[in-house]
Amino acid sequence: MDFISFDWISIFVGFIFILNFFFAGILIFLERKDASATWAWLMVLFFIPIAGFALYLLLGRSLRKKHLFNWEGRKRVGIEQLIRYQIDAIHERKFHFKSEETEKMRDLIYMQLVNNAAVLTQDNQVDILVDGRKKFKALFDDIEDAKDHIHIQTYILRRDNLGRELYQLLVKKAKQGVKVRVLYDDMGSRGMTKRYFRELRASGGEVEAFFPSKVPVINPRLNYRNHRKISIIDGRVGYIGGFNIGDEYLGLDKRFGYWRDTHLRIEGSAVHPLQTRFILDWNQASHRYDIEYSDIYFPPIPQKGDVGMQIVSSGPDSDWEQIKTGYLKLINNADKYVYIQTPYFIPDVSLLDALRVAALSGVDVRIMIPNKPDHMFVYWATYSYVGELMKAGARIYVYEKGFIHAKTLVTDDEAASVGTANIDLRSFSLNFEVNAFLYHQETATSLAMIFEEDMKDSTELTPEIYQERSNLIKFKESISRLLSPIL
Repeated sequence: MDFISFDWISIFVGFIFILNFFFAGILIFLERKDASATWAWLMVLFFIPIAGFALYLLLGRSLRKKHLFNWEGRKRVGIEQLIRYQIDAIHERKFHFKSEETEKMRDLIYMQLVNNAAVLTQDNQVDILVDGRKKFKALFDDIEDAKDHIHIQTYILRRDNLGRELYQLLVKKAKQGVKVRVLYDDMGSRGMTKRYFRELRASGGEVEAFFPSKVPVINPRLNYRNHRKISIIDGRVGYIGGFNIGDEYLGLDKRFGYWRDTHLRIEGSAVHPLQTRFILDWNQASHRYDIEYSDIYFPPIPQKGDVGMQIVSSGPDSDWEQIKTGYLKLINNADKYVYIQTPYFIPDVSLLDALRVAALSGVDVRIMIPNKPDHMFVYWATYSYVGELMKAGARIYVYEKGFIHAKTLVTDDEAASVGTANIDLRSFSLNFEVNAFLYHQETATSLAMIFEEDMKDSTELTPEIYQERSNLIKFKESISRLLSPIL
């Protein structure tokens, strides 16, 4: 009897191993993932048989890209013709750049046009908002002034005081006849239910969730989230940046303390690409109330300023990691300095090499990260990577005043990027993200000055301090870095 049991166990174990080899073959030959991600998943498969493949089905499968975002209205807006004109004019050296710093970024602008259809606008006014209370006061004031429509897109939407304040304001505007649309990510806003939005819908508002789960508890598209945070008011004012909607973004969560983020308030023609981004995302999520083209969403906008800007999107629906390639181009173009603020720093090989080469070449590379984790593995992986860059001469600052969530990159008082994309593999290839690339001396200088002001609330992580870390921390860093391709 014992021999029979032993035989059955042997057969079962053999069957498990055969299944694992089969699953590994699928991963290697059909998915065609990045090599580092493939090795990380293979490790999971072989160390956690069967359960590892279940994790892979939830977290590792590539997203089907065909027709994910489609909107015929783009032709009516004239975006396709404008992009074709800008590509040809820049290529033939006939394009009129309104500032020297914008013209110096010709190659980056051209790349984002070809790679992402990111139209260049040069008539924008930009306000930089780094405090949650000021950001939401500005947004609420613009919502109060709305006459036609309000479009809100966020990753996290809380049912707390700030969330309820926004909700009641949107209900009020909907009752006034303003068209209100709210788009939130289903996983990021897990506490949201259809019942919660009943009054808003009854008042004429519309609400949609991005990639909602069709099965209770389990979401097969768990790994692909819409991390974008944008707002558009009447097609004339736009917001883009790192602030979600919840009390912690006002600094009211004791675990994080003061919340340091960066958001932009935009007036100018760049609002139109933001509007297009919202409509594309909305129409993907909505199966009942698609937005059709209307001039009201793209009104004529008088020149407000002189900031050059491109709105650049990226996500698992594309092959070229557009925001990451934009970061690479900014770093490679830098002669004087590169300042980066990010809550998560898990670069791929290309970005790590670019920063290392910049630092070794004498460029002043400075990276600011939080002093506390909100994702433990990501936190220790971050420490592993910044430790490596310190060896090349980069300077690392740990923000101590609270939690820094800003996603900014500034170079040479000439160009910058502000948006939703962190410096990590998830933002580059798994999340749907959107950033504003800015070509304007005054704006870049202001962002650099904000970084330097934040340094006063930070501790520099020196090589001496880093070397004194315990063996336990070194072990955590090693394990987290090993897993970083799938974090």
